Amino acid sequence: MKNTKTGEKINYRWVIAAVSFLMVFTVLGFCSSSKSLYISAVTEALGISRSAFSVNDSCRFITTAIINIFFGALVARFGTKKLIGAGFLCLIISSVLYSVAENVFVFYIGGVFLGLGLAWTTTTMVGAVIGRWFKEKRGTVMGAVLASNGLGAALAMQILSPIIYEEGNPFGYRNAYRIVAVLLSVVAILVLIFMKDAPPEENKTETVHSGKKKRGRVWVGIPYTDAVKKAYFYAALTCIFLTGLVLQGITGISAPLLRDVGLDETYVATVLSAHSLALTAFKFLVGFLYDKVGLRKTATPCFIMAAVVMFCLANVTASPMGKVLAMFYGVFSSFALPLETIMLPIFAGDLFGEKSYNKILGLFVSFNTAGYALGSPITNLCYDLTGNYNLAIYTGCGLILIVCVIMQFVITAANSEHARIEQAQI
Repeated sequence: MKNTKTGEKINYRWVIAAVSFLMVFTVLGFCSSSKSLYISAVTEALGISRSAFSVNDSCRFITTAIINIFFGALVARFGTKKLIGAGFLCLIISSVLYSVAENVFVFYIGGVFLGLGLAWTTTTMVGAVIGRWFKEKRGTVMGAVLASNGLGAALAMQILSPIIYEEGNPFGYRNAYRIVAVLLSVVAILVLIFMKDAPPEENKTETVHSGKKKRGRVWVGIPYTDAVKKAYFYAALTCIFLTGLVLQGITGISAPLLRDVGLDETYVATVLSAHSLALTAFKFLVGFLYDKVGLRKTATPCFIMAAVVMFCLANVTASPMGKVLAMFYGVFSSFALPLETIMLPIFAGDLFGEKSYNKILGLFVSFNTAGYALGSPITNLCYDLTGNYNLAIYTGCGLILIVCVIMQFVITAANSEHARIEQAQI
């Protein structure tokens, strides 16, 4: 009886993984990845400019960046379940505000609530939840959960598009927002029923041994007060900020660039579809690779691929070879993008360990999101100054390669600290 009960407790972590999958599938799929669907409909129906409407995204990113600075303290005080509940409430309020907004200022307020909701239900929260429940195969599970974003986005596009652009109804987008609010309410109930703050006590210290050494590591780590005294902590923050700036800035201009060089809409849509499907696969693959080969051998290929695909994007033309480069970019840029999602919890846990995990994870996501907020304006400024995106893309190539080199020193320094702590415990 005791063994059976213990088995049930151990297996409950898969329930946690399932509800986390459902949460990311719904929230990122229907509230984040599908946001571009609304731009034309909202701006045309209300007679506002796209640039004014885009400030809504800035409100979202800034809010998420600020709130993630305090993520560790909030989790310590309220627990993950209460924050997830608050996150869903903020997302529902955001959708309702969007559905009744008559001017851009209401959209800006909605953007603030959207930023709060995403901060407490997506990458940072999943990193905290999976990090607490899974002590082995953490990267694989986290990759699988965050990969649900692509699947959710694909479903959201199919469901929301015909509603937003309903013939004869310029305000169809309002019905779409209301449907999303109802969907979020249902999913919130399911998630909160099954979500738990912590695993049973015996699993918190669960250690699994096998004949073959696992490369993805869970270790005791260093206190936050010690982490902030390390030079490699600030080097890591800088690298994560620049990664968000570069990747988000270039990803955001890929679709208009492909159209600018003369590729037809059908082929551009095919490239973007291939990108979404590949992203789902690569998120899972990156998590799996981390568990098998460790941080350095997982992150380095992602950084190198980021530079390669950006170089390809800069050389896309309407020629047959240009189409090949465009598709190569669409598929393999998805191998670089986990650097701004699944790799953030992995960086926090691998470089600094469990003692300061939630606080450092919050900071990493905050700095990465701050990079998002600056990436698009800087990239488009380069276009306004030069007439194309090449300056931004080639600069991005150089920056991401510099980041790759710096991260080698960061990983080496973290490994040395890890070895020193383990030696002191012997």
